[in-house]
Amino acid sequence: MSQDHYIGLDVSARSVNLCAVDHEGRVVHEAKLTSEPEEVARHILALPFAVCRVGLEAGMLSQHIFGTLAEAGIPAICVETRHMKAVLAAQLNKTDRHDARGIAQMMRVGLFKEVHVKTPTSRRLRAVLTARQLLRNKLQDVENEIRGLMRDFGYHLGKVTARDFEPRVRELTADTELHVVSDTLLLVRRGLREQFGRLDDLLVKLARQDELTRRFMTVPGVGPLVALTFRATVDVPSRFARSRTVGAHFGLTPRKQQSGEVDRSGRISRWGDAMMRSLLYEGAQVLLTRVKRWSALKAWAMQVARRRGHKKAIIALARKIAVILHRMWVDGTEFEWGKRPETAASSV
Repeated sequence: MSQDHYIGLDVSARSVNLCAVDHEGRVVHEAKLTSEPEEVARHILALPFAVCRVGLEAGMLSQHIFGTLAEAGIPAICVETRHMKAVLAAQLNKTDRHDARGIAQMMRVGLFKEVHVKTPTSRRLRAVLTARQLLRNKLQDVENEIRGLMRDFGYHLGKVTARDFEPRVRELTADTELHVVSDTLLLVRRGLREQFGRLDDLLVKLARQDELTRRFMTVPGVGPLVALTFRATVDVPSRFARSRTVGAHFGLTPRKQQSGEVDRSGRISRWGDAMMRSLLYEGAQVLLTRVKRWSALKAWAMQVARRRGHKKAIIALARKIAVILHRMWVDGTEFEWGKRPETAASSV
C-alpha cells in the first residue's frame, strides 16, 4: 500500500477536523474529533494506511497536540500562521472542514513553512516572563489612572519614586472626597507591586542558577530579563543556520520592496517576538547611554550613531546584540570587550 498519504488538522478550542488525502490529492478519509491530543493520536495510528506527513496550524492548542503526536511517532509539522492564511485564502468558502482539506493539500505538495515548537522548559520560562510583563503593564495602568484622576481635580503628584508614590497620594487626598477612590486604587497597586516583585525575584534566581544565562549577562546592556527572554525565545540555537539571521527573526531588519525598477528599503519589519525585540532595544539603549565601560561593541555603535543618528544606532546595536548572544551560545564563548585603541602620541 502506498505510503503517500497526508493529513491536515484544523484545530479549534473544542474540536479537530481531520482530513487525509492520497498522493494524487484525493480525499480518502475525513473525521471530526475532540481537541484531546490522545484521541487525535489514537485516530491517526488506527488509520488503515501509512501517513507521510501531518500538518497543523501554529496556535494556542497546537503545541500540546504537536507534543503528543511527536511522542506517538507521528510525523507532525507545525505550519507558520501567516503563510497558511495566505494559502487557504484561495478557497471560496471558509469552513473548518475546508481548512483541514487545504492543510492536507499543503502537506502533499510541500507548500508550507515549518515553525519551531518550543520545548517544555522554554514554555515554562516563557510563562513566568509573560506573567511578569502583564503585572508590569497593569501596575503602570493603575498608576497612570491615579495620576489622571488627581489631575482632573487639580492635584499634581510631580516626580516621585515608586516608594514615595503611595504616601504622596494619601497626603494630597487625605481631606478630600477622593480618598475613597484613591485608597482603593492604592490597595490594588500595592498588591500588584508585591506580586510583581515575587516574579522579578524569581527571574533573578533563575538567571543566577543557569550557567548559559550568566554567560549572556557578560554582554554589556544584557541583564537577567534580556538573557532569560533570549534563552526562552531562541530555545534551540541550531535552528538558525547563521547567527546573523537571528536579527531578522526578531523583526530588526528593514523591510524590502523590490519589483522591476522599484527597490525600496523601509523601516524594520517588526516581525517575530515583540517582547524579545523590545527588550533587545532597551538593552541596546542602556549600553549606548548608561554603560560607562569602553567596549568594541559600544565604540561601533557610537560610530553608527554619528553617521546615521541615535535611533538607527540603537536598532543596529540591538540586532548586533542578538547576533552576539546566539554566537556565544553556539560556540560556548564569553563576550569579548576588545582592546581600546591607544591614543597616538603627538609629535614634538
